[in-house]
Amino acid sequence: MSATIFDTPSFANQRERFLEAAASVKATHVVYPHPLQGPRGEALSTDVAIVGSAGAQKRLVLLSGTHGVEGYYGSDSQIALLDNLRDHALPEDTCVVLVHLVNPWGTAWLRRVNEDNADVNRNYIDFTHAPPANSAYETLHEIYLCRDLDGPARRRADEQLAMHMRHLGEARVRNIIEAGQYRHPDGVFFGGTQQTWTNRTVRQIMQAHVSGARTAIAFDLHTGAGAYGHPMLMAIAERKVSAHDAAQSLYGPWLYRILTAADASSDSGVAATATGYTSQALIDQLPEVDLMPLVIECGTYDGARGHTLLRDDHWLHLHGDPFDATGRRIKAALLEHYYPADADWRALIALRTRQIWQRALDALTKR
Repeated sequence: MSATIFDTPSFANQRERFLEAAASVKATHVVYPHPLQGPRGEALSTDVAIVGSAGAQKRLVLLSGTHGVEGYYGSDSQIALLDNLRDHALPEDTCVVLVHLVNPWGTAWLRRVNEDNADVNRNYIDFTHAPPANSAYETLHEIYLCRDLDGPARRRADEQLAMHMRHLGEARVRNIIEAGQYRHPDGVFFGGTQQTWTNRTVRQIMQAHVSGARTAIAFDLHTGAGAYGHPMLMAIAERKVSAHDAAQSLYGPWLYRILTAADASSDSGVAATATGYTSQALIDQLPEVDLMPLVIECGTYDGARGHTLLRDDHWLHLHGDPFDATGRRIKAALLEHYYPADADWRALIALRTRQIWQRALDALTKR
């Protein structure tokens, strides 16, 4: 079986480049091994690189790969920052904590979800209580179990989805689906039935490398929602915290704020109906830290295209072979959707990401 589509970019290449860049600035490196392997049998891990004093009171925290295939943007951005830090020393009381590919399985296998078919950004909930209910998803679930990629069953599923969209409106149907669901492991936007490996590992990393800070600005890095080539700077949480006002003062009209709730809506392309976001988990875990949790979401292609590609990849997960010609075609299309090869797109998002982080570093020196 050929693993060509997994070669470039690949998890192994990204990790090697990240570790080389980290070593070039004499970063402290901590590895968190993942229990599974990648498509070429390669070892998987989340890696943490700390530039500057690990005990610094001010910390810039950068997380990539929450949605695995989106991690190529995040990883490249982290590598670019490390390269930049070779020539720009940090203030003595500031360090940068780079958390590289927190969903390494999803990055390696070119899936948005993790090894449990779970959306990590629906998984940061309190599993000692009943998970959020999403009864409206029940009428849609069968659409995503279709055994055909192109045949009659897929056409019937397409007709069912179109019918729901005519009846409820496309935005409402998307809100139902993307809110997440916790009953069907074989469904889409599954939030899990327990803490995933990524959830547990991120919490461990935050405790070990961020909890001792006095002040921190954290960024969770994503692609796929919003206007093509536009990196949206976002504050996403279940409730307002004082850091949101501070972020608004720092970034002004660049900042887009979303407070999630079952009846919330957003025109950003990001699901305001969902719970279990990473940024909320950081707020809950680090109450003693003056924390500003932010998200960068880089727009790619339109949402309808993305939904079709996620359906195709879900079919591949349930019924197909990622190594055959059909599987490779689906993976290539998914990678292009979440990390366009367009050089101008990549230059634009790299520039804006660098600007956002520089403003954060400048702000940390004053806090």
